[in-house]
Amino acid sequence: MSEHTTAPEPAPATDPATETFVAHRNLLFTVAYEMLGSAADAEDVLQETWLRWAEVELEQVRDQRAYLVRITTRQSLNRLRTMSRRKEAYVGSWLPEPLLTAPDVAEDVELAESVSMALMLVLETLSPTERAVFVLREVFDTSYDEIAAAVDKSPAAVRQIAHRARRHVDARRPRQTVSPDVGRAVLESFQRVLETGDPQILLDVLAPDVVLVSDGGGIKQAALRPINGAEKVVRFLFGTAGKNKGPITFTPTMVNGGLAVAVHLGGELDGIMALRVENDLVTGLYYVRNPEKLTRAGTETPLTLR
Repeated sequence: MSEHTTAPEPAPATDPATETFVAHRNLLFTVAYEMLGSAADAEDVLQETWLRWAEVELEQVRDQRAYLVRITTRQSLNRLRTMSRRKEAYVGSWLPEPLLTAPDVAEDVELAESVSMALMLVLETLSPTERAVFVLREVFDTSYDEIAAAVDKSPAAVRQIAHRARRHVDARRPRQTVSPDVGRAVLESFQRVLETGDPQILLDVLAPDVVLVSDGGGIKQAALRPINGAEKVVRFLFGTAGKNKGPITFTPTMVNGGLAVAVHLGGELDGIMALRVENDLVTGLYYVRNPEKLTRAGTETPLTLR
């Protein structure tokens, strides 16, 4: 894995360019992350954005926020095309890098949905340009003219791309947000399974057609393809746990604005499992075990749409 530099979170900002960049840094990171699904790559994009921003003559920029978003979008598009080649060689299923988020992200329904693991996986099925247009228009409410400047298309072409991407995403996105009470009940069921060893407790909270996607990146054991169906999912989870040495614990957490459990084996973090819950049942499990994607599991990442 390449070394990733981090765009500055400079100590006291002393010049207008630095002040503006720092003021919008969380927004720019969120834009890059939603386009890439990788915090490490998003940080690289911010570094590239900063280098270009530092060379701009600010007095000639009418809307500095829009200009920064435009630079970030272009750099993200360049990286998306590189990442598509990396993903072709990736071992097994690829999942977005889970980000530990503060409770207030979950309270912002629009933000929580936009960074949810379920929606991020849907965005993976779009072309790079479609993804950029969808993220900027539907998530950040960017004008068609601004998007056109960012993706080098005409406003009319951007409108068509946005319509096509929206229709594609709407056909695949989850429809229901989860109440805190239902979420707690589901997480408690996971913990009771560990205490009792009774798989029926888990079957009771899994939808019959639940899907489990696990990402080991060729480093940790994971299913090479998604597992479909409650009984197969339970067998996989119990089988994986049985092969590991040391005690296993599940700790409730929040990643990408949604429910998740941090899985520890022998006291060491083994992975993050994000949950998709619909109609009071778990319909999706996204288990990231690739250690290269767990570097932010202990630190909250600030995300914002503004």
